[in-house]
Amino acid sequence: MKAIRIHGRGGPEQLIYEEVPKPSPKSGEALVRVMAAGVTPTELSWSSAYATHDEADRLPAIPGHEFSGIVEAVGPDAIDVKVGQAVYALTDFWRDGSDAEYVAIAASDLAPKPQTLDFNQAAAIPLSALTAWQGLFDYGMLAPGQKVLIHGAAGGVGSFAVQLANWRGAHVIGTASTANLPFLRTIGAHETIDYKAVRFEDVVHDVDVVLDTVGGDTLERSWPAVRHGGVIVTTAGEISEAQTAKYGVRGVSFIVKPSRQELIKIKELIDGGIIQPIVSAVFPLAQARQAFERGIGGHTRGKLVLSVQPG
Repeated sequence: MKAIRIHGRGGPEQLIYEEVPKPSPKSGEALVRVMAAGVTPTELSWSSAYATHDEADRLPAIPGHEFSGIVEAVGPDAIDVKVGQAVYALTDFWRDGSDAEYVAIAASDLAPKPQTLDFNQAAAIPLSALTAWQGLFDYGMLAPGQKVLIHGAAGGVGSFAVQLANWRGAHVIGTASTANLPFLRTIGAHETIDYKAVRFEDVVHDVDVVLDTVGGDTLERSWPAVRHGGVIVTTAGEISEAQTAKYGVRGVSFIVKPSRQELIKIKELIDGGIIQPIVSAVFPLAQARQAFERGIGGHTRGKLVLSVQPG
């Protein structure tokens, strides 16, 4: 099969489009014919891109961990999936991923693809939407009527977070660049802040939840904006125990996990017209390097996607 592989530690220059062995499903797994794969440019900086759970080197490795496709075969003891089913999923970060014509995955992580979307749109969902869902609801415990501040609100995770928080009945404040502020209002943000023109901590106070996808100085400046007893959830940094104690705020740093059940809930919201993926651009699989380079450049609205096979 054709696939993208990382041949050394570094950036997109390490990505090669080449012929590789087709995987076979093991017990409890399914083999999926990948139709499209979402691009997460930062994954080239993750340790999981180059190693197994046991920290053994696994280069050359196939990147990509969110995709849509069609079940090609199932291994022994695989449940809840059948050959020919259209699915989407988030894969284990520590094994070969979905930037390939086929991917082997735990069958229990597969969920039915949203019926109202094509494969390219569906591939933009799993990692970003699950990160937003888990950050807001599993860790942030966001409730109706609360205020939430979302950093990086126009990005892949942020654009889902805005929509999900709005659906939950929260008051949504999003930070983004000037060009993306009107877009945020169209997807459900009640207030928008141009992070280049305004220091958000000067105008935002007593929010219940902060969802941070930026890290660094943005994360550090978020503590005073949260009410006592509130929570900061970040995907992009470490939580300071000194800050949690100083401000009386709970802090959570987390890595998204695959979840069939949450993807089914997200599918229902999408098919119900309540939320939608935002696809910035679609590249053919052979142009994965260009897609990663564009993503690393930043300020992408929504998600970049690789079209793997015609469908």
